[in-house]
Amino acid sequence: MNTDLSGDILGYIKDRFGGQPEYLWVRTPDACAVRRQDNKKWYALFMTVGGDKLGLPDSSTISIMNVKCDPLMAGSLRCRSGILPAYHMNKNSWITILLDGSVPAEEIFPLVDMSYGLAGGSGKARSTSSGKKSWLVPANPAYYDLEQDFQRDGMINWKQTGKVSAGDDVFIYMAAPVSAVIYRCEVIESDIPYIYNGKNVSMKKVMKLRLIRRYSKELLSREKLKAHGVSAVRSARYMPESLLREINAILEDNNE
Repeated sequence: MNTDLSGDILGYIKDRFGGQPEYLWVRTPDACAVRRQDNKKWYALFMTVGGDKLGLPDSSTISIMNVKCDPLMAGSLRCRSGILPAYHMNKNSWITILLDGSVPAEEIFPLVDMSYGLAGGSGKARSTSSGKKSWLVPANPAYYDLEQDFQRDGMINWKQTGKVSAGDDVFIYMAAPVSAVIYRCEVIESDIPYIYNGKNVSMKKVMKLRLIRRYSKELLSREKLKAHGVSAVRSARYMPESLLREINAILEDNNE
């Protein structure tokens, strides 16, 4: 029996956001859109299309959903099985998710949350009213000993690749064998000129980071990131809003 997660996802949307499907197109009566209630912007679009239209080898009809996506995350998400460039939507800011079970429902829910947030205003779902953003950046323990520098004075200068600003949060993901987010930092200064070309890294500018908190490997493991739509951390990107909420809830429960 073929799996179709459309009902599960629509049920999640109704329970979490109060969203109701709108069937807007006479020629495609099974297609529907879901809007935010406050600004009436779409954040989910459901339809069925032939697999060949999606570039799949099987031309059989398949249920799909389009959701908004942070452009910094779109590329890595599309590397995952079951997630494709957006069908009939802007491919920089939308993705298509197959609803045939190739992406488990529990991994789709955070992507719905992200789309809802991105449809809420400026498109910067992880920014606060003051403009503060939360970033996820990679580090390789084989190349650099962050702990040694943090223990010296709690500060490091780190390669900057995104539009980071003073006051932003930076979560540092340590590559294998750690494979987890270990450090949360505050950006003290950004856009510091720093020209360096080495064997493993090249830099044009850096940011100064102050250590705020260390995490256990279990709290923000690679598996946890995957569950929130982050399949890889190869360059600076925004932290998923759903993961930020979970982290804050855990810390509040632990009174940390």
